[in-house]
Amino acid sequence: MSKPHWHPAHITDLPAIGAIAARIHPDLPERPEVFAEKMRLYPDGCRVLIADEEIAGYGLSHPWRRHRIPPLDGFLERLPDDADCLYVHDVAVLPDHRGGAARAYVAKMEELARASGIAALALVSVYATRPLWERFGFRPVTADAELRAKLAGYGESATYMLRDLAAT
Repeated sequence: MSKPHWHPAHITDLPAIGAIAARIHPDLPERPEVFAEKMRLYPDGCRVLIADEEIAGYGLSHPWRRHRIPPLDGFLERLPDDADCLYVHDVAVLPDHRGGAARAYVAKMEELARASGIAALALVSVYATRPLWERFGFRPVTADAELRAKLAGYGESATYMLRDLAAT
């Protein structure tokens, strides 16, 4: 049994990513084409967790703008030229392989953001995972009306969160 590790995602990983997404996020479905676009636009932020020679999780991130949430199951079309955060779109890990996997992915994304001159990470916490993200240094952002409207599509407990890398 090898220790789980993050590996760059490839288009051939989409069936496994889709199966994990359907299992972890049954109420927040996204099309494989949406995942594929993120992988095409920003491959450095797209990883799969390999455990026992199988894909046991995935993480998808890309440059974006603070306080703007990309549409769930919507295409980005292109990355913004004025990106000021690395948006962690999703981190999903099968239950048997949790226990540090999400933290390791976030650490990789922090390194990537810093190397790119990006000073913050952003995400939407769903399914009451806010305490987990707070342990990783993310803080909730008070949402204005526009942000609240976008968060509504992510479920009742959705919270927009930021992690300022300059503070860490």
